[in-house]
This record gives sequence, C-alpha cells and structure tokens, in this order.
Amino acid sequence: MKVLIVPNYAREDAVESARRLEAWLDDEGIDVAWAHDKRLLPSVTASSEGCDLVISLGGDGTLLRAARIVGYSGVPVLGISYGHLGFLTAAGPDDLLETVRDALAGELHVSRRATLDIECEFVSEDGSSQLTHSFALNDFALSRGGAGDMVEFDVSVSGKHIDRLRGDGFVVSTATGSTGYALAAGGPIVTPEFTGMVCVPIAPHTIMARAFLTSPSDVVEIEMSPERPAMRHFFADGQPVRGEKGSVGVRAVVRRGPGDLVLLDRSTQSFYDSVSRVFYGQVGK
Repeated sequence: MKVLIVPNYAREDAVESARRLEAWLDDEGIDVAWAHDKRLLPSVTASSEGCDLVISLGGDGTLLRAARIVGYSGVPVLGISYGHLGFLTAAGPDDLLETVRDALAGELHVSRRATLDIECEFVSEDGSSQLTHSFALNDFALSRGGAGDMVEFDVSVSGKHIDRLRGDGFVVSTATGSTGYALAAGGPIVTPEFTGMVCVPIAPHTIMARAFLTSPSDVVEIEMSPERPAMRHFFADGQPVRGEKGSVGVRAVVRRGPGDLVLLDRSTQSFYDSVSRVFYGQVGK
C-alpha cells in the first residue's frame, strides 16, 4: 500500500503533522510519498499514480490541490483540516492518526463527488487558436479582467441558447462547489448527491438573470461576445486557465467529468453538519 501526503507547506503545524504521519505510516509498513512544495517547484506536476490513498493536511484549498493531483483516477482523498473553513475535510489534527487508521481500514464513509471537464479555447494575435483541458472539483469561472470593464458573453446549454449576458462573469459549479464561489455570487447550497451543474451569473447587468441547475448530461457553453472585447480571465478551482502568451480566451465548454472524486468523511450527515457549522453558526449543537 502507498499513501501520498499533500500538506499545506505554508503552515508549519500541517507540515509537522505530515512528518508525524509519515513516521507512523512507516511503522505500519506503508509506503509514503510527498507532493512537492508548489512555491519551490511551480512547474512540477505531482502524481497519485500507484497510490491507494491521498491525504491532504491543510484547508479546503489544500484538498482542492489534492483533488487536482488525483483527477478522474478514483484514488480516495482524505482531508485533515488545518485551515479556517474545512468544509471538505473529515477531521482535525487532534484526530489525525485515528482518522487515517479508519480510512486505511475502510471504515470511513465514501462520498462520490461529481467533477468538471473544462475545455477552453484561446485565440492568439495571429488568429491561431489553442484548446486547453482542465479538471475541477468545485467550479469553472469566467471573470472580468483587471481593467474592471464588464464582460459580455453568450450562455448555451446542450446547444440551446439561454441568453447574452453582461456583468462581472459567470460560474459553473458542481454541487461540491455550490458552497464556494457560486454561493458568494447568489447561487443555492446543493447537496453532494446532485450530479448536475449549478450555473450562476456574477453581478449581471439585468434583474432577469438567475441561477439555474442542469442535468448531469448537459453541456454548458460560454462564448465571449466579439462586439465587446473586454479583458477577461478563466479559472478552474481558482487556478488561472491560460493559453499561449498573448492569447485571449474566447470560449469555454463545461461538462461533467468522466470520473468522480472519491472523498472520505465520517458519515452521510457530514455535509449538513458542515452547512450548519459554517453557514448557520450552529457550533456544538
């Protein structure tokens, strides 16, 4: 058996716990690998190949990094919270070894989370185009650029044109991501059992635009309006999606990913416990 540890290197307590976890796993006869520090090796790609479990030690951002490493492979991910939110994590540092022991023994609840497959098209100054593919557990976001101008774009679902919108952008999220950027933009909180997509305009320049949900088989297309070539950015789970240097994003196609993320937690009620704790302040009740 092999375990990949993904710590938040900016938190000394998370790194120290990762060292303690590595020593314990070594004593159990389990092989251990570490994801690299992105600050030191930004161009290196981590891999979960050959691993049976991935453990993130940090906040939800660290777990999202672990999810990107795993991608659609189906390797289970266990999150230990050292952050402020911990919406996706299963336990805190005080329960580290006990929780990992339960995970290795197959005694934790398995939550299958829908993912996104994102195709973005970029056009260079010479007119050539490039396509990029990105994974996301939470969301894809179109956002206005640094100049502050609103962006104009068309939204279609499975070939059916919905509307041409102006505003600060647009979010397409999974149910998991419904409690992130999509929620901040006015979208609903959605149970993880929902496997479609949540579509939320960001500060639309109209009172008519509303959030809507799609079916799992739908495909959402966002196409930038050529009549308003404002600066814009594409993001997948908060990470910039870019084409070649000097190119501009003109289109994004978002669909459900070909594989779910396998997330380990304590019970089927973990989601609602987190909703109560994080959004309604019901600590200890």
